[in-house]
Amino acid sequence: MPAFSSAMIERHLHAVRIENPGLEEPAASRERLRSLFPPGATRRMTQLGLLLGSVLDGIKLAETDALVYASAYGESRALEDYLAGFPTASPALFQTSIHPSAVQQVLIARQQPVHSFLPFTGRAHLAAHAIQAALLADAPRAVLCGGEERGRWLIECEAASNETFAFAAVLSDDPAGSLGLLRLAPNDENEGSLTLREFLAVLRERRPLHQAVAPGLTLTLAWH
Repeated sequence: MPAFSSAMIERHLHAVRIENPGLEEPAASRERLRSLFPPGATRRMTQLGLLLGSVLDGIKLAETDALVYASAYGESRALEDYLAGFPTASPALFQTSIHPSAVQQVLIARQQPVHSFLPFTGRAHLAAHAIQAALLADAPRAVLCGGEERGRWLIECEAASNETFAFAAVLSDDPAGSLGLLRLAPNDENEGSLTLREFLAVLRERRPLHQAVAPGLTLTLAWH
């Protein structure tokens, strides 16, 4: 039995935006991306929030859009700093360390309403869950975004990413001018996985994809 869907679902891919700064420090990201936000907005933003703001810039989110967000670890740096602050930990750091703070930072800074906001976390099947939500979203257009920020000591605990990245992709039912077609279909396999980092590589390199991404579910991405 398919784990997530009993029928094929698909949408056309219309835009892809990627931030892949590697080992760039948060202060450098803040300086590089400051102009994309209202004056003073970046002061308390996390690195992941800044990167998501960058990839969502130019997409022009609309009130009718469904926004789907995926991150396995979220605000790793804010969480580390919050924990290091005990016994007088910062309430502001607690607020920014909570998943899905990164996208909320962007929406609040830009005063941007959306039709629906669906955040996801997880590991091996994270990409599958988020993609399925974007394909099934009850909205004319779904914006799928995600990312991670590189941690410090949490990396050693396997509780943070060792890379910093973010992406955004626009999906709709309209084929006109699309870049490709994204499809989920049921299969008879009991295994399958696709990490967020692996999905980012597929988008960045414009690679075709056809693989089991979760038990009972195959993802196909065909570029035009």
